[in-house]
Amino acid sequence: MGTGRRSLIATAAAVVCAVTLLTAPGTAFASPSPTPTSTPSAGPTLAPGKDLEAVREKLDKLYRAAARATDEYNAAKEKADQQSAEIVELAEKIVKGKERLAELKDRAGAAAAAQYRGGGLPPEARLMLSDDPQEFLDGAGRVRQGQHATKGLLGELTRAQQDLEQYAKDASAQWEKLEASRKAKAAAQKKTEKQIAQAEKLESELQKEEQERLAELEKEAAHKAQTAWLDSGILDEITGTASAQGRKAVAYATAQIGKPYQWGAEGPKSYDCSGLTSQAWISAGRGIPRTSQEQWKRLRHIDVQDMRPGDLIIYFDDASHVAMYVGDGTMVHAPRPGREVTLAGAGSMPILGVVRPDADADTGTDASASAKDG
Repeated sequence: MGTGRRSLIATAAAVVCAVTLLTAPGTAFASPSPTPTSTPSAGPTLAPGKDLEAVREKLDKLYRAAARATDEYNAAKEKADQQSAEIVELAEKIVKGKERLAELKDRAGAAAAAQYRGGGLPPEARLMLSDDPQEFLDGAGRVRQGQHATKGLLGELTRAQQDLEQYAKDASAQWEKLEASRKAKAAAQKKTEKQIAQAEKLESELQKEEQERLAELEKEAAHKAQTAWLDSGILDEITGTASAQGRKAVAYATAQIGKPYQWGAEGPKSYDCSGLTSQAWISAGRGIPRTSQEQWKRLRHIDVQDMRPGDLIIYFDDASHVAMYVGDGTMVHAPRPGREVTLAGAGSMPILGVVRPDADADTGTDASASAKDG
């Protein structure tokens, strides 16, 4: 038993030490800093039109790849945070379990000593030596009660020992999962930084006039897509009104306009796309998944024509970007590195679908109100 106890104590100590490392500042779980922008250098002059359009398409691919990697990073970080919290909880259970086990062992020892002092003679001998048979019977009853109590105490002691061993096993398993999440997070961080660095290098090689023309091409592409979306007549069908929580989420998201995009950021000074939408809904009292891909997977899907302010628009086939619909064919989003939270046309990028964080707010009253407003 001594060896088992020392093993459990060592496990608990290891877990507590691990928790201390996890909560210490400057660990590997801190949000990474953005990759420094490459020093601009004078590159070859590109011909206007087709060449710059190729650059725009290349940048779009790089930033979309960075967005996918950012989603991987955010998902791994979320898992690591959850696993760290579970390890802390298990460490607390191990410490309390050790204290409980020590208390039970002391009580069991005291009960055994008392039974030894009073139980040396067999019942027949104590009956013959007793002057009062009733006193003997009362004493025998107390002995039986004591035996039952001791048996129950030993059972509780066994269960406490088993619980403590299970806590140690669970802590070890959680630590392995945490290590896997940490590695996935580091790999996603490296991938994100690589894609952003390539995009920044490509932009830095453009001359000022080319950078200005490139920005115009980006606006033209977005405007073309938005115009085509509006020309479909979709806006005539979108008549839904925001729920109470939806209005709060929209108010939060639009209040962040002008703040910079930072991958992996959840505010309050900067955001990535899903960091903005998730925090907006948290501010409205509704927790939602952290990443755009999980938001797409786990939130209720809504037809585009049925969307209302506060709903989330998921973009691209891989669900790598998300924005919040604010009404009148407009959305608010954190676009990409080098950009700020801004308003844009809801159809300015390829729409995968729409999800609703507060789907349970679809009451009959709400639906009829939406119909009247339409």
